[in-house]
Amino acid sequence: MAAEVVFETHSWSEDNDSGVASGWRPGRLSPRGRDLAIELGRRRRGGVDVVLSSDLRRAAETAELAFPDGTVPILYDWRLRECDYGDGNGMPAAQLHEHRERHLDEPYLNGESWRQAVRRVSGALRDIAERWDGQRVLIIGHVATRWALDHLAGGVPLEELIIADFGWREGWEYRLTV
Repeated sequence: MAAEVVFETHSWSEDNDSGVASGWRPGRLSPRGRDLAIELGRRRRGGVDVVLSSDLRRAAETAELAFPDGTVPILYDWRLRECDYGDGNGMPAAQLHEHRERHLDEPYLNGESWRQAVRRVSGALRDIAERWDGQRVLIIGHVATRWALDHLAGGVPLEELIIADFGWREGWEYRLTV
């Protein structure tokens, strides 16, 4: 079983404007982010069978603005969330990520490690490959979502991902198999 996956990050948020690491905070899109979400819909409309989104507000809002007419079903899955930074949710991003590699296996205080986050997301990805076999799926998520895709579908070690620049762009494509 296999699904074709297009991954897009949630659109630009108010926290992005402020340099804040949202983590598990819901977040809201900025005016710029709302425009970018609408553009994402124009770019992807007609090319996907279903949208699966993180349930965090900034991702859900991205999906809802991109596909407002209901012609493409939108489903929400908490497992597609960002890494839970615990007590670091909402702190300045530069400060939180300064030593991100320390949290590959060591959870953030009252949160989770990156490896735990990728494992959580990978469970959702396996379900997607099985449930949406032969279909093209758009996933809207976060850094942890992309790392899980790179790791699970691309075989990239987490040790490499955690030290690499995220390198935003308009979507990544993967083939998920189970």
